[in-house]
Amino acid sequence: MRRPMDSGAKRLTLKADTRRRALMTSKLKKFLLRYYPPGIILQYERDGCMKQKPVDLLGLSPDTDVEVVCTQIIQQEPLVSENRRPALRQLINRLLDKMAEEQHHSYSLFKVLRAHILPLTNCAFNKAGDRFITGSYDRTCKVYAIAFNNPYGDKIVTGSFDKTAKLWDAYTGQLYYTLKGHTTEIVCLSFNPQSTMIATGSMDNTAKLWDVETGKERCTLSGHRAEIVSLNFNTTGDLIATGSFDHDSRLWDVRDGSCVQTLSGHRGEVSSTQFNHTGNLVLSGSIDTTCRLWDVRTGRCLSVKQGHTDEVLDVAFDAAGAKFVSARWVLCKVQPHMVREQATLGMTPVLMPPSTATTSHLGLIGRTAKVKCWLLWAASWAAV
Repeated sequence: MRRPMDSGAKRLTLKADTRRRALMTSKLKKFLLRYYPPGIILQYERDGCMKQKPVDLLGLSPDTDVEVVCTQIIQQEPLVSENRRPALRQLINRLLDKMAEEQHHSYSLFKVLRAHILPLTNCAFNKAGDRFITGSYDRTCKVYAIAFNNPYGDKIVTGSFDKTAKLWDAYTGQLYYTLKGHTTEIVCLSFNPQSTMIATGSMDNTAKLWDVETGKERCTLSGHRAEIVSLNFNTTGDLIATGSFDHDSRLWDVRDGSCVQTLSGHRGEVSSTQFNHTGNLVLSGSIDTTCRLWDVRTGRCLSVKQGHTDEVLDVAFDAAGAKFVSARWVLCKVQPHMVREQATLGMTPVLMPPSTATTSHLGLIGRTAKVKCWLLWAASWAAV
């Protein structure tokens, strides 16, 4: 005899059915190709508004059967009909061709830009990689932390030692809002992937969430016992990870600002945190020279990676979440989680001292009032 569904299961089923019906009444306008992480974006129109839905293809490999993948997408996505198969096939083949491109393991200095008169604090690129913004102690833009609202790239948020953050138009430089509320310097910030929310982290031991549309504060994330120096949203934007000088990382529910997990284990300040693309893992790097891999659902530490001889300043996953990069002042190591160290990449030591350095996946911040832009898109993953 079949057991009746409980109320929770009924709600989930009803919600899924409602979402599916809404998508069936929508009209697919075009496909967008996403090389990293590999996937296809469905751009569609519903109720007169343009929306996007990602189709992640993280498992693509040279052995992938393209027709099988096309069939799975057509069966699972109400927006995609059978007559779209040729376009799907072409896009998937383009992704496979990109993955098969020869990787070069030699890196060279591309350009030196002398624009600031004091040391730089940060550098951020837009999605296309054709523009970037720098922050400096010379108070140009008066920023310490900066970010584009990628993948859109039409807004910039800056955080400053003046305790405020500012939201700007990336094309015209027009100021939209000044975000006031922190009591000390803002040192890290981020847009959520949907570009509807901004998170700021401060030396006042708190993080705050702000509404992009109105510039109003949504909530304050309180619980850390020392400065928050790192924060990142997961892909769906419903969780945020923060790293603090209190040696802990925390996971927060962005809907109400509640702490859902405290990740304790590092013996030094946490310098960097990062979700993997699927959002089931969090990576943290620390001044204690280690990286730790955490299970998001349970908060359990799955792996501790050792091997660096100095502070770990930055960490990042690859597209599939099977490998990650950890970086210290002069050295970068690429390693798969739960396995072993794979490669070490040497870098010219032009970074700021560990106590103040900030690194970017696409640029290194110089101590001598210069931005040195290295070809690090390839460097980040070429040794994987």
